[in-house]
Amino acid sequence: MADNPAKPGAAAKPAKPCPICGKPAAAASRPFCSDRCRDVDLNRWLSGSYAIPAREGEEDPE
Repeated sequence: MADNPAKPGAAAKPAKPCPICGKPAAAASRPFCSDRCRDVDLNRWLSGSYAIPAREGEEDPE
């Protein structure tokens, strides 16, 4: 048997970078690198920075 505890044939996934600053993600704050970046993202959600813009005149045809 192999010394590697991972499944045979499974490639290790590369760590995705933090979506806020681009540093490697930390396990405790995944997908962010720190609590600070996690809080920055939460603030963006709560302040409406991540809103999807709508076009004028787009409505459901009901």
